[in-house]
Amino acid sequence: MNRSRLVRFLLCFVLLLAILGGLAGEQTALATQEGGNDFSLLPLAEEDSSPEENLLELRCLYPVLPGKSGDDFEFEVALIWQGDEFRTFELGVTGLPKWNVAIVGGYPEKEIPAIGLEPGKAYPDKIKVRLTPLAGELPEPGDYVITVAASSEDIQDSIELKAVVTALYRFAFYTTSGRLNTEATAGKDNRLSVKVFNTGTEVINKIDLLSTKPSGWTITYEPTDKVEALEPGIAQELYLVIKPPRETITGDYLVTLRALSTDLETREIELRVTVLTPTIWGWVGIIIVLAVIAGLAVMFRRLGRR
Repeated sequence: MNRSRLVRFLLCFVLLLAILGGLAGEQTALATQEGGNDFSLLPLAEEDSSPEENLLELRCLYPVLPGKSGDDFEFEVALIWQGDEFRTFELGVTGLPKWNVAIVGGYPEKEIPAIGLEPGKAYPDKIKVRLTPLAGELPEPGDYVITVAASSEDIQDSIELKAVVTALYRFAFYTTSGRLNTEATAGKDNRLSVKVFNTGTEVINKIDLLSTKPSGWTITYEPTDKVEALEPGIAQELYLVIKPPRETITGDYLVTLRALSTDLETREIELRVTVLTPTIWGWVGIIIVLAVIAGLAVMFRRLGRR
């Protein structure tokens, strides 16, 4: 009888402990939910999957290129496709006023409107983007930005490319007629028109005009042999005065004209000068020849009579 009571007492004690343990666990769970510190009770986060637009990426190692006004710019763009199938992507680029913009690829290179990409290639496909000023145009110094894009349905990416244009200092030096030969009378001033033309985008200061000539010759520039400042797109006309010595023998002579400015390449004109004798001396020569002929005729006539 005592054993039966003892068993009942133990069963009741175990049951009481179980009830008390269950209540304590529920209170602990409620406290944890209210405190918000047990992350295991939060709902599981969904698996992070990259959106489709991130599966395509356009990269350029040198997205900013410097150059002088009038230069061409060429960017190399890599296309990285991380999808799971072959896709064809249409290519496009924003244009700029007074510029030609082209996307080229393949061999031999040609303009392409689209490109097919295999996924996950070790070496991504590349295209070239060329930015060229229109014929005869010199863009003003500054930044010129274009946007290159590739897209296939809802998958797309783009990249900005920048051409940094700096000022162009350049000029031309030439004869107004365009000819590289002229005639000059010995002992007289002979005038020839030449021009200095600023073909750049900035003012050119202090252009000196020089010459290399045969010994004894005089060559000067009128009204001056210095151009102090020349604005872009402006040509200044000057006159070259060539005077060979009076005793110069008739023939062809070489004269070199130079125009130079600090930090700029020297411009040269090699001019062939054909020297003629003065007209009066030509007539004198003719008279002498005629006199000699007349004297010989008279002499032969007299000898013939004898």
